[in-house]
Amino acid sequence: MCEDNQTEVTVFVLLGFQGLYKYKLLLFIVFLLSYIVILNGNLVLIVLVSTSDHLKVPMYIFLKHLAVADVLITSTSIPMMLDIILKDKKEVSVTGCFIQLYMFILFGSLQCFLIVIMSYDRYLAICNPMHYNSIMVPHVCLKMIAGSWFLVFISTSEIIMVCQLHFCGLNYIDHYFCDFGPIVELSSSDTSMLLLVDFFVSFLVVFIPFFLILITYIIIIFTILNISSNSGRQKAFSTCSSHLATVCAYYGTLITVYLIPSDESAFITKKFRSLLYIVVTPMMNPIIYSLRNHEIRRTLQKSIINIQIQLKTK
Repeated sequence: MCEDNQTEVTVFVLLGFQGLYKYKLLLFIVFLLSYIVILNGNLVLIVLVSTSDHLKVPMYIFLKHLAVADVLITSTSIPMMLDIILKDKKEVSVTGCFIQLYMFILFGSLQCFLIVIMSYDRYLAICNPMHYNSIMVPHVCLKMIAGSWFLVFISTSEIIMVCQLHFCGLNYIDHYFCDFGPIVELSSSDTSMLLLVDFFVSFLVVFIPFFLILITYIIIIFTILNISSNSGRQKAFSTCSSHLATVCAYYGTLITVYLIPSDESAFITKKFRSLLYIVVTPMMNPIIYSLRNHEIRRTLQKSIINIQIQLKTK
């Protein structure tokens, strides 16, 4: 509880990009265009996989749900960021801030689980191709996706504890969305148990999937190296290169943002580095798969041609 000379915080004030106000029009345009690219790129992937029969295979089904997660996680943060840039700062209710944090953690966790499922799919395709079609049947894929959505609720316990924190006096958050670290730092409650739970949840949601992906790709690399022909090795590598690029982009930004010391100066650096996770990675996934995947490119080209034909016939 708050002391007698302190008032309980009911709203947080997000400060956004302090010191860059004179560039706010440029920042607004850059992030707005980035958001449009993210939405369009991922929505195109979702529509292509949903409407094209030859893309309804496990790899593309998982990719579609990863695109959904990318759209959701950026939509929880970028619109608020744009509003803060225009207004220089923004007041958000404590409850609204908790809801945004919960959505951010939820969809971020979903990305982790979907990426590890995609790595297992690539493992089967390269290391056990004879049994791939018998293992990765549609109902198994749906169970994996449903399991990912179920597992993300592991983070609910962490959010429940965050909602029990008290905030007294200071209510300024030097960030452009309600991130976990700045909120916990601002609390006047004892956060030791919460930080322990956060470590446990991070271990289950981030580190275990990362180690599973690492082990999977070690096995994949050894399998590819044991292929006798160069063409066979190139073909095997091409089947997992897009996913490997996604893994590097996703975990590279995740490690860059969150695995740095949590001192005062680090929070300022982390605020800008988190742009990699919120803006850059969701924008890269459609680009990676459209540039490196022949099936996606061919389906997109056919769709564009069909739309042009329909417009000409009207």
